[in-house]
Order: sequence, then C-alpha cells, then structure tokens
Amino acid sequence: MKKIIIVGSGGHAAEIVEYIEFINYSKESEKVTYQIHGMIDDNYDNYLKYNFKYEYLGKISNHSLIHDVYYVIAIANLNFRKKITTSLIKIGCEFTNIIHPKAILSQKSIIGIGNVISHNVSIGPLVNIGNFNMINSRSTIGHDTQIGNFNFISPLAAIGGHSVIGNNNLIGTNVCTIPKIKIGDNNKIMAGMIVDKPINDNQVVFYRFKEKITHNIKN
Repeated sequence: MKKIIIVGSGGHAAEIVEYIEFINYSKESEKVTYQIHGMIDDNYDNYLKYNFKYEYLGKISNHSLIHDVYYVIAIANLNFRKKITTSLIKIGCEFTNIIHPKAILSQKSIIGIGNVISHNVSIGPLVNIGNFNMINSRSTIGHDTQIGNFNFISPLAAIGGHSVIGNNNLIGTNVCTIPKIKIGDNNKIMAGMIVDKPINDNQVVFYRFKEKITHNIKN
C-alpha cells in the first residue's frame, strides 16, 4: 500500500481523490492500494470548499519532505503545475502515477512518473508518455504517439497515431488531431479544435468555422 500526499485541494484534486477511492474500493482491487495521508495547498479555502475527509497538512510553499510517502500533483493550471512540482522534487519528494482501473493501456505503451490517467482513457501500442501529464476521461492516444512532460489533455481529446506532442501544452475538450501531427511546447489548443497542421511553440489555437452547410431532407 502506498501512502499518498495530494498536492492541491481544488476541483482537480477532488476528482483525483475519487479516482483513488475508486481504485481502493472497486471490485478490480483485492486490497487497498493507496492511503491518502493528507493534502497540501496554499489556498485553505479550496480545501474547505470540497469538504475533504483527509487531513490538511499545510501550505505547499513551506512544505517539508515527509518520508515514506508518494506525492500526486493535483493542480490543473499549467502556469503553476510545473513550478510547484519542480520545487517539491528539489526537496526530495517522490511522485507516483495514478491510473484509473477503467483506463485501457496497451502493454506495449511506456508511462513515465507523476502522471494521472483517468477513466475510459485509451492508450495504444508503442505510445510513450513522459512525466507529470494529466490524461483526462475518455481521451484516446493513438498508437506510436510520443508525449512529453506536464501536458494537460482534457476530456474526449483524440490524438491521432504517430503524433508528437512536446511539453506544457493544454489540449482542450474534444480536440482532435490528425495522425502524424507535431505539437511543440507551451501551447493552448482550445476546445473543439481540429488540428490538421503542425503547431510550433507558444501558440493559442482557436479559429471559427466560417461555413455552415445545411440540407433539407425530403420526406
């Protein structure tokens, strides 16, 4: 059994808590896998809002390493996610993956550390996922895709096979990429976008569809 400290106590943390509880108490688990030791967050109001039953251990900014526990990053905001994770690694914190048992992962995929993979995610053969990524519910990662570090992939995203995604990207809900697409670093791809061309670095991808085609169906 792993003892867990959750970094963050907002809405994203509330979801991760439910993943962990599902893992512990689902029929797929023969025994308790994780014990949530507590939560850290600089904003105590977040912790109060979600009425967590786990102990508040104090602020992230003055946290001291607790030995014999693993940490899980539960901060969705990419402006803070990497910075906070890096600061905790510097004091010796060790991170673990949280993988929902309802996710489908190819045995030929490679998963780094500190990732959270939600329910109904599909990860294909020869996918290589780096560290500290959030792969949200019902996302599909096509075969032979390479994903870097600190990406936040929102629900229902569909990443085509043989794609290459860099670091620190926000990929919005219902984003779809064609196969073999390349996405650089520090991009924000807004909800519903179809990515059919390479994206370099530091881009916001949002466009409006200018055409609307309707056709009357005759009875």
